[in-house]
Amino acid sequence: MKLDRLIGILTTLLQKEHTTAPELAAKFEVSRRTIGRDIDTLCQAGIPIVTMQGAGGGISIAEGFKLDKSVLTTDELSGIIAALKGIGSVSETSNIERILDKLHANSDTIVSLSEPVIIDLASYYKSQLSEKIELIKRAVLDTKLIEFDYFYDKGECHRRIEPYFAIFQWTAWYVFGFCLERQDWRLFKLQRLWNLSTCDEQYTPREIPPEKRDFNARLIDDIKFVAVFEPSVKYQLIEAYGLDCFVETDEGLLFEFGFTNRDFLISWLLGFGDKVKVLEPHDIVDELKRIAENILKNYF
Repeated sequence: MKLDRLIGILTTLLQKEHTTAPELAAKFEVSRRTIGRDIDTLCQAGIPIVTMQGAGGGISIAEGFKLDKSVLTTDELSGIIAALKGIGSVSETSNIERILDKLHANSDTIVSLSEPVIIDLASYYKSQLSEKIELIKRAVLDTKLIEFDYFYDKGECHRRIEPYFAIFQWTAWYVFGFCLERQDWRLFKLQRLWNLSTCDEQYTPREIPPEKRDFNARLIDDIKFVAVFEPSVKYQLIEAYGLDCFVETDEGLLFEFGFTNRDFLISWLLGFGDKVKVLEPHDIVDELKRIAENILKNYF
């Protein structure tokens, strides 16, 4: 991709006193003409690149600009590398490792690629997930509609949307876009989305309202939940909601929290078996009783 190559050229120039167009062309596997266009692009972006002809000449960055030998700090670059590797974990066509390898061709590297943070965003169905993300990414770049079958608590439906982002948030992947049926912005969970395909129709990108970009605002903690857990499951509460999510009492661990999704809350509670007693809300108590009675019937 051009952006990857531009970053690579800039990094090379920051690391070395000078280089040549043939060297850059060989390093990034493109023509000298392409390197020339890339250099023009960097100049237009305000990077003071100097080219000199003849023996000892080449391409370099103006001396004053090179007082700071890097654009980003080591910590910033480490964060970028970790994030890129995380995206690479769900991309079948990722060339991130190859690009990063090219950026440290000598020992005078800006930052080690042996980043001590590993981010793996894949799941047990990585192949399908990768295909979906790649298709969505391509559709966004080509401004083409996508369509799919969607399965959710109210049943299933077929949707056509204008895609804008593939998002990893709240431990899952989503596609964010404008739903043509609902005529509104929507998030669709990729695990519930199947038979995904790109449509022939293109769309004109819309301005996304600021309030629609606040994805956290879509989850409102309107279920006020109170329960007492046995001390033996303390580690599970800490793992899910942090060290200060409960108060230790004589009866057990008093847990008060706000939840958005009722079905998720019930499924989560069932995983604790008899090691939790729900106090509020009462409709959750009644639902757990009903489920327990039905489970009991399955064994008689």
